[in-house]
Amino acid sequence: MSTLTTKLLRNLWQLKGQSLAIMLVLATGVAMYVMSFAMVDTLRLTQQTVYQQQHFADLFADLKRAPEQLAQRLQKIPGVATLETRVRAPVNLRLENFREPVTGQVLSIPDGRQPQLNRLYLRQGQLPEPWRSDQVLIGEAFAEAHGLMVGDPLTVVIQGRLQRLTITGIALSPEFIYQIRPGDLFPDFARYGLLWMNRSAVEAAFGMTGAFNSLTVTLTPGYPSDSVIAALDEVLAPWGSLGAHDRDDLVSHRFLEEELAQLEAMARFLPVVFLGVAAFLLNMVAARLIRTQREQIAVLKAFGYDNLTVAGHYLSLILVIVFLGALLGVIAGLWLTDALAGIYQEFFRFPFLAFELRPMVPITAILIAGGAAVIGTLAAVRAAFRLPPAEAMRPEPPPVYRRTLLERLGIHWFSQPTRMILRNLERQPVKALLSVTGLAFAVAMMMLTGFQRSSIDHMMSVQFQLANTQDATVTFTDAVPERAIRELAALPDVLYAEGFRAVAATLRHGHREYRTALQGYEPDSRLSSILDTRLQAQPLPERGVMLTDHLARLLGVEPGDLLEVDILEGRRQHLQIPVAGLVTEFIGVGAYLQRGELSRLLQEGPRVTGALLALEAGQLDQLYPVLEERPGVAGVTLRENSINSFYEMMDENILVFTLFSMFMAGSIAFAVAYNNARIAFAERGRELASLRVLGFTRPEVAFILLGELLLLTLVALLPGFALGTFLCWLLTLAMQTDLYRIPLILNTGTYAMAAAVVLVATLISALFIARNLIRLDMVAALKAPE
Repeated sequence: MSTLTTKLLRNLWQLKGQSLAIMLVLATGVAMYVMSFAMVDTLRLTQQTVYQQQHFADLFADLKRAPEQLAQRLQKIPGVATLETRVRAPVNLRLENFREPVTGQVLSIPDGRQPQLNRLYLRQGQLPEPWRSDQVLIGEAFAEAHGLMVGDPLTVVIQGRLQRLTITGIALSPEFIYQIRPGDLFPDFARYGLLWMNRSAVEAAFGMTGAFNSLTVTLTPGYPSDSVIAALDEVLAPWGSLGAHDRDDLVSHRFLEEELAQLEAMARFLPVVFLGVAAFLLNMVAARLIRTQREQIAVLKAFGYDNLTVAGHYLSLILVIVFLGALLGVIAGLWLTDALAGIYQEFFRFPFLAFELRPMVPITAILIAGGAAVIGTLAAVRAAFRLPPAEAMRPEPPPVYRRTLLERLGIHWFSQPTRMILRNLERQPVKALLSVTGLAFAVAMMMLTGFQRSSIDHMMSVQFQLANTQDATVTFTDAVPERAIRELAALPDVLYAEGFRAVAATLRHGHREYRTALQGYEPDSRLSSILDTRLQAQPLPERGVMLTDHLARLLGVEPGDLLEVDILEGRRQHLQIPVAGLVTEFIGVGAYLQRGELSRLLQEGPRVTGALLALEAGQLDQLYPVLEERPGVAGVTLRENSINSFYEMMDENILVFTLFSMFMAGSIAFAVAYNNARIAFAERGRELASLRVLGFTRPEVAFILLGELLLLTLVALLPGFALGTFLCWLLTLAMQTDLYRIPLILNTGTYAMAAAVVLVATLISALFIARNLIRLDMVAALKAPE
């Protein structure tokens, strides 16, 4: 073993505390980087694999009813590779020991066979036997929520009639990876289920013998979808088509893409910030670490080692630390990816996960961190090389004494140790600035990962305390006359009811378009409000449509612009509606106008597609069976359940990601504080020992060192708050999606938590350093060269 190798190992042992702290910072940044990008790549690869293996359709169309013979004509449309018809319909389900409303959707499959498109992945059991009308497959998420197994009975309400079925299998479909009830904003596995039955059984139950109301299509490779969609719409229009569409307008695929886009935004932003902070700190620590080795560098040069050899030695020292930290980070990142993947598989109903880690992900992370360490090391070694060996072996000359700014201002009431702290900081402003910057980054990291909870609470408060205050929402299978609202209002335990009308439409402005629903509400609604940018309720205008601000940005419209609207139901009118104003909402997107105005535009009488209900407290158990048995009721959604479902989604998605991030941010905070303390102690060891020889007590010496560290931490709080606010603002910009937009809400708790974590990390670091101060060797100080 060479002399330099022995010295390298000895230095690593002597610097084990600082080395471990550096490795912690580096491992945190690399783990965050690897976890984020590996998770995104894994979900993307899984999505592509599942879509391909299960023959996920390219186009979809729903309609009222069309004869099966029409499928032959549709199959001949240029660009159609495979076309499959089916029947789908809403159902209500009854479960023992679960009194809340449960709705579902039943889809037909060829009797005893897999469908050609959107093939099912059987997790358990088997397909229903051919021609059996009492057997059913159920979705895995619904089965898990209620503990249902193969062979269990299931009671459903079809067209107002009870039917008892037997579960033959538990399945997953690429069409419902993100399983959500139509019209809902959040998934609710316990109150919404998917069912698949033989085509003959579904046709008989819903009066659809020899007919279909839904179809799926795959395209000829390379054929544009727009022309096929236009041809499908032309043929299906007389049969009550709601308009053919591609995957982008399918609820599951659209929400999945939104979630993946949001995860990708976080993956591009948070890990890069983490790794950038880690690289900056590593650069700073490496440079200061080399400066403490000034005399050793001089000795090596005096013994004949050339500059390149000495530089290689110190580079090896830093690269060993970088390698070990990066290795630890990659391992931790893979473990975190596996843990997070399990959570996402519960949220996104993939039948399996195809794990992928691109080699460039860990390589890029290591190169960023290693490059920063090399730059810091070379800069520090280069400065040491400038001095002749004889001069470099002497300690650095003490700084030139001068009065501090506070003393020049006539402020003399500080104690002698306090003045020593202030003098040292004023004489070494660059060193103090670097320490403050590192600590400010730690504060900003805590804010960046901790602000989302308060923002999410604000989102929910706006959505469910200001905008929507109904206790329950009833949706109908079709638009019904307005008298249905009066009938609901007359039911026991219903305090108040008001109707709304929703109609599927495509909104266009210039070359931009968005498929959504026009929603008509009462102008004096008591249960639904639209909010302006100041979150103040405002009335719906007599003419024109109000758009959510996010939808207006997507379409590129402003108040006063004309919006092109293609209605996808009924007479399928083409309308031009002025944009009357903008609405502030953080969840979903919408287009709102008065119900009477919507009826006028649709050229129809007063009709509703749903009702908002205010209920007597705790009376839903008695009311729900009555609603369930009413013909035309598609489902009942409770406001309380929507809130709970949203928080479950957040806990399993962003908040879990945030928890990992907060732990890593806390690790960085501790590593920064500990490194500052260790380096300060190493740089001022002789000075502190000399003070002990001159009669300063241990508490006074500890106060000089640790008081400086605490003062730097307090000074770092304000710039840390400012930097954190800026980073949080950038993150909110990156997380604007159709599903939800996280607002920038920073309350006192966010700032307090960030400050508390960094202060606690500083105090813990101080305890470690205090032990070294107690063991300080005064004799070594007396032997120090003059």
